[in-house]
Amino acid sequence: MRSPRLTGLIEATDPPDADRLWAELTAGGTPLIEPWDDGHCLVTFLWRGRAERVRAWWDIDVSLTRIPGTDVWHGSEVFPNDLRTIYALVRDDVEELPTTPGDARLDHGNPLTVPFEADPGDPTDVSRWASELRLPAAPRSPWTTPDPGNPAGRLTHGEFRPGVAITTYLPYGVQPDGLPVLVMFDGHEAQTVLRVPTVLDNLIAAGRLEPMAALFVHGRQENRSRDLTPGPPLEKLVEESLEWAGSRSGVGSPMGDNLVAGVSRGGLVATHLGLRRPDLFRGVIAHSASFWWPPRADGTPGTLIRDAERLAHPDVRYYLDVGLLEGRPGAASGLSQLEVVREMRDVLLSRHCRVTYTEYSGGHDYVNWRHNFPEALLAVAE
Repeated sequence: MRSPRLTGLIEATDPPDADRLWAELTAGGTPLIEPWDDGHCLVTFLWRGRAERVRAWWDIDVSLTRIPGTDVWHGSEVFPNDLRTIYALVRDDVEELPTTPGDARLDHGNPLTVPFEADPGDPTDVSRWASELRLPAAPRSPWTTPDPGNPAGRLTHGEFRPGVAITTYLPYGVQPDGLPVLVMFDGHEAQTVLRVPTVLDNLIAAGRLEPMAALFVHGRQENRSRDLTPGPPLEKLVEESLEWAGSRSGVGSPMGDNLVAGVSRGGLVATHLGLRRPDLFRGVIAHSASFWWPPRADGTPGTLIRDAERLAHPDVRYYLDVGLLEGRPGAASGLSQLEVVREMRDVLLSRHCRVTYTEYSGGHDYVNWRHNFPEALLAVAE
């Protein structure tokens, strides 16, 4: 499959002139996006340089081919025109996101760059960057951009225990006593990439959401898998963090009207807390949750799904989402994210829980979770 525009340029420059070809191909930015049919676009990724192999990679996987006689590479694939996801242009099968904004794995002809800045409080964290593929019909959210007319809530940061810090959000102009709390894992990314403080500011100012506080839990990246594992240590950490926040700021619903949220492994443990502690949490947001857990080497995959069959309480509301590109089986479990999230949805519904469920055109990535988070919050906070 080849881009019609690319084909025309190659035929017009025979023998190929790499500089002229590259200049004309990239004049309007990259990747090339051309109409295909009513619901799809043809996307052509471009890269220039020396390599044995080049791919557009993340939850997409598009091999690029070098144009003979040049150092220009191209690869095309048809995608739904509402697709949004991240990618990098990896070489020689080294599947890593760029660690600097100047890295050649970033698509520098694409103005849509997603920074994942390292948590300044975590010496084990590393900054990453990715390019964003956003096709014309990808949905937009009005809630994730700061509004100068909305006063910002107050953020305070402090160490909770060795290796764990907490950032507390308090809404502007509201007495904190008794406010329900949103607990979020992967706290640095929740603040900076999901833009949760901005979402809270906007929804509260618009009257769409009753005022609430938030606790952003920051662990160390090197301990993430251990820390975000269902079990008593996690439950104790969260219970003590709510007590800590209550003693410092007075927040915390006496009726247990708190919410808990996370992405990937964070979504797994958020759901675990909804199952085990319905006395604390009335709503759970789980973006692309790792319900395949644990890996086969450590037990039988899908443990939390089986827990939900006997523990799910109908008074706890759930928001689950997953990307349609997350259908490949994982090496650790043999299960795909897509199939296990669907299975958890079905189990929760069978237990008469209120479940809001979304399958989006994208992958396992923050650009979709960021878009979905405002509606997720409204769904579980009602």
